[in-house]
Amino acid sequence: MVRAYVALGANLGDAAAALRRAVQAINSLPRTQVLQSSSLYKTAPLDTDAGGAVAAPGNDYLNAVVEVDTGFSAPDLLDQLQHIEQQAGRERPFRNAPRTLDLDLLLYGSGRIDSACLTVPHPRMMHRAFVLVPLAEIAPDLVSAAQLAAVAQQRIEKLGWPDA
Repeated sequence: MVRAYVALGANLGDAAAALRRAVQAINSLPRTQVLQSSSLYKTAPLDTDAGGAVAAPGNDYLNAVVEVDTGFSAPDLLDQLQHIEQQAGRERPFRNAPRTLDLDLLLYGSGRIDSACLTVPHPRMMHRAFVLVPLAEIAPDLVSAAQLAAVAQQRIEKLGWPDA
């Protein structure tokens, strides 16, 4: 088993329900167990692909991070996460499009992967408060104070998980 961290986000439809279902779907994967989940966070849409963080159009996102133990290889886990996204109606009409569900593999053990289909650690996670803040909540040893300070200007609001 390998310890991995997955970021969850959504800004279309009932985003809280989509994230709740995604956590359940991840926990239902063979050889995979969700160990803990961060609180739910509300964040402004950002374009962080250029290395910075600038406001992007669209509705606010709901975000969280889960810690899992998995027997899947990193590419196979990514395939499973993308299948969960597709089941949730994920479409990719253009880069950074609003989405019903987005699942990103952030960390996979201490592994470093740089392939055409997967980069671990996630290449833009250090620029995203919506990743670092929930990750720090469940794995504080993985996020430094300096990393949190670097994203402190990004709007993020802790919500907790609404009742089902």
